[in-house]
Amino acid sequence: MYLIKPVITEKSMQMAPNGQYTFVVTPKANKIEIAKEATRLYKVEVKEVKILRIKGKVKTFKRTVGRQSDVKKAIIILKPGHKIPGFEMATEDEKPKGDK
Repeated sequence: MYLIKPVITEKSMQMAPNGQYTFVVTPKANKIEIAKEATRLYKVEVKEVKILRIKGKVKTFKRTVGRQSDVKKAIIILKPGHKIPGFEMATEDEKPKGDK
């Protein structure tokens, strides 16, 4: 398993309608392995994979200094007409009614 979990943020959800999906991946995964894994799991055709390496931040708690883990992300770009379910944003009409 190279894909650990999807990244669900406002920016990644805005990229989804364009066929771009963001996932946290294992540190040793390469673009070819990530593309094969996405094809196998989601039954889609991958056009391109982009890799991001994010260094962990240094955090201080009282007198203790620690460091967050490094993270490797992959942006998977699909061929036109393919989608990964679960990345659709609710439109204004579909949002639940309630507090304003």
